[in-house]
Amino acid sequence: MSHPYALSYLTVPGVTPPEQTYMAARTGYDLVSYRLFHLGVAGEPDINPTDPQIIRETKRALAETGLKCFDIELMRILRGLDPRDFLPAFEAGAELGASQVICSAWTDVRNDRKFIVETFAEICDLAAPFGLSVNLEFPAFSRLTTLEEVIDILERTGRRNQGVLVDTLYMHFNKAPLLALERVPPEWINFLHICDADDLAYTRDAMIQTARDARLYPGEGAIDFWAVNYLFPDLPLSIELPHAKRIAEFGPEQHALNCLIAAKSVFEGEDALQSTAAR
Repeated sequence: MSHPYALSYLTVPGVTPPEQTYMAARTGYDLVSYRLFHLGVAGEPDINPTDPQIIRETKRALAETGLKCFDIELMRILRGLDPRDFLPAFEAGAELGASQVICSAWTDVRNDRKFIVETFAEICDLAAPFGLSVNLEFPAFSRLTTLEEVIDILERTGRRNQGVLVDTLYMHFNKAPLLALERVPPEWINFLHICDADDLAYTRDAMIQTARDARLYPGEGAIDFWAVNYLFPDLPLSIELPHAKRIAEFGPEQHALNCLIAAKSVFEGEDALQSTAAR
C-alpha cells in the first residue's frame, strides 16, 4: 500500500504557507494543505495568506521542494459570511496547484437544511471555474455531525465538484466504523483526515478539546484503521493532528515528523517506518 501524505495546517498551526512547505519537505511529506482563508482565531499567522507576495514565496517553496499543494481551508457555511468572500482563496489555491477545498457548516439552527444546501451549492459553483472540488466535513461538534447528514446534503446539492471529507476522529466520536464509508459514492471521497484518539465517552467539550489540542498519533489510540487500506489503498491521507503539548515539547517540525512516522507504520508497515525515521 502506498498513500501520498499531506501535512495539514492544523498539525503545525501558526506557520506561514512557505514555512509549512519547507517543513513538509524536510520531514518527508508529499503534499501540503494550506489555510488560505483565516478564521480570525488566535495563533493564525499575522499575514494575508492570499497576498501576492506570500503566493510568490509559496510557489517558490513548492518549486524548490517538489511538493504539491493538495487542498486549502477553511470555507465555512455560516450566516453572515458571503461565499463570494472565498474567491481570493480559490484563486490563490488554484495558482498554487490545489485541487481540493475543505468546507464545514457552523449554523446554529437545527431546521436550516435548505440554507446549508443552497450555500454549499453556491460554494461549489464558485469553486468550479478554478478546478476545485469542495469537500464537506462533519466535525462532531459542528452543525453537521454525522456522515449520514453530509450524505443527505450532497444528495440534494448534486454538484459535480462536491465531496465529503471524512476525519477518522469524527467517525470515532460517532462510534462509526470506517468500513461504513463503503456505501459512499467513491467519487465523493477525495482524501481522508487521519489521526487517532482514546476510546472514551466524550462530552461535547471533550470533543472540542481533543480535536483542537490533543489528537493522538495513528496507532497510539483506539481507532481501527484497517478499512482505509481495504477501501482506499492509494488515497491521499492528510495528517491533521494538532497536539498543543507535543508541539511545545518537540517543536512543530519534529511533531510533524512523528506524525508521519506513526502514519506510515500503521498504513505501510515497518519498511516505510524505518525509511521515514531515518530522516
